[in-house]
Amino acid sequence: MTDVVATNQTILVVGGGISGMTTALEAAECGKDVILIEKNPSLGGRVSQLYKYFPKMCYPTCGMEINLRRIKANKKVRVMTMTEVTNVAGDTGNYTVNLKVSPRYVNENCTSCGACGEAVDSEFDDEYNYGLKKRKGAYLPFFMAYPQRYVVDSRIKGTADADKAKAACQYDAINLNMSEENLTLNVGAIVWATGWKPFDANKIQPYGYDRIPNVITSVEFERMMAPYGPTGGKILRPSDNKEAKDIAFIQCAGSRDRNYLKHCSRICCTASLKQTTYVREKYGDEGKSSIYYIDIRAIDRFEDLYHKAKADETVHFIKSKVANITQDKATGNPILHGVNTEGYHRYSNPHDLVVLAIGMEPSVDFNKLGVKMTVNEHGFIENDPSSGMFGAGVATDALDVNRAVQSATASALRAIQVVNKVAATEGG
Repeated sequence: MTDVVATNQTILVVGGGISGMTTALEAAECGKDVILIEKNPSLGGRVSQLYKYFPKMCYPTCGMEINLRRIKANKKVRVMTMTEVTNVAGDTGNYTVNLKVSPRYVNENCTSCGACGEAVDSEFDDEYNYGLKKRKGAYLPFFMAYPQRYVVDSRIKGTADADKAKAACQYDAINLNMSEENLTLNVGAIVWATGWKPFDANKIQPYGYDRIPNVITSVEFERMMAPYGPTGGKILRPSDNKEAKDIAFIQCAGSRDRNYLKHCSRICCTASLKQTTYVREKYGDEGKSSIYYIDIRAIDRFEDLYHKAKADETVHFIKSKVANITQDKATGNPILHGVNTEGYHRYSNPHDLVVLAIGMEPSVDFNKLGVKMTVNEHGFIENDPSSGMFGAGVATDALDVNRAVQSATASALRAIQVVNKVAATEGG
């Protein structure tokens, strides 16, 4: 890797999702030097894994394409993928940051021709598709990945498959001698745009995610709907690959519960309302969506989505916290058990498929990382105006895409103010 030049007037952005990309671009387009790091092989984050996002029901590929074009055109942004922070020392305006860069085993000669992927036989769970399908040991993370460069999985290094990948490449792009690198940077400000991870549905034992095949999560449903996803855009039951037309959506799956996540993740209700439009998109009047909810929290401009769902005769609302889910062994149908609090009727309702609207939790535990950030009881960053380190996007709270971008823009401004003070002090 070429030397990375950074000074105390450089801004480091940690995390290459929509918030990190926004922060980096806003700062760079104001003339600041920015290093944007991402631990995965590609930029894009969780938003790139969505089928559509609300309220306009846009495809994320559009926004991704615009942001990538801006990054490619701006020489002030240096992108480093497969890179993580291992230590931070120093103070506002003068941080020393240690980075670990994992080997990609593919250099910049790569043309994404795919020959290496075709040559190898080994397969692994596809992280981008939440393990709903397999990917090869040499792979492109997803079709709009940036950098548009393949990755050789470290688990095949030293095997015959690695040799096959190298032999198949016409461009001398496979370099199996790459090794982990450790870098030290000096930067003036740090923005943590480390995003979120879906709550582990395995922990919600009554809902049977770990043992009932036709219980999936809301993030898996998004990938299922994507044309390039694991099912090619079809809503298929994992148990038998049959189309699912009667779908239950369970709200607050693990959220607002002292046993799991205490906080409300804010987006879950709207995400399920959005996903009922997917069912209508696929099946028209033949589809059926049932939303089991405690209360619907679709506020501000999202309330229109709620009213549209209420007006759709294929969408049904059941006011209830589902008690547990069992499986009909004959049909494979999940059966939801609980009490409808509007009338207090007990129910045992079978459905083709159940989608758990799981909550958001921070992807980074700053206490374990050893970085002195102020976090609240849920692990989200609380920004300190006297510091030179800030949170952006969902690292600071459970937010929808629009609010995450607004947060990122605000954090870019905070970071710019820090390095401007450094420049003024040093007469730069």
